[in-house]
Amino acid sequence: MAHRLRSQFGYFFVLHPPYFKNNASQRRYADYRHQKFFVGSGVVEPGCRAVIGLRLKQSGRHWSVRGANAIIGLRSCIMSGRFEDFWASRTP
Repeated sequence: MAHRLRSQFGYFFVLHPPYFKNNASQRRYADYRHQKFFVGSGVVEPGCRAVIGLRLKQSGRHWSVRGANAIIGLRSCIMSGRFEDFWASRTP
């Protein structure tokens, strides 16, 4: 499978060289690590689990897609400290 992935990525590199050239400044991972920024999704995934999963998966909870999306948005605003801005944008 690793060989297959390498060939797929190589195929992408060959077909889209302008993408990599134009976005080179965004791939300064050594600089980001030096500044103590997280690189990768390892920090984001447990955060999503804590913010969203614990709320939606409590015992006896059943959600429609619309209801779950509303709660996810609301919970994200609260946990990120942006609820006041969100609420101000929704009230006349």
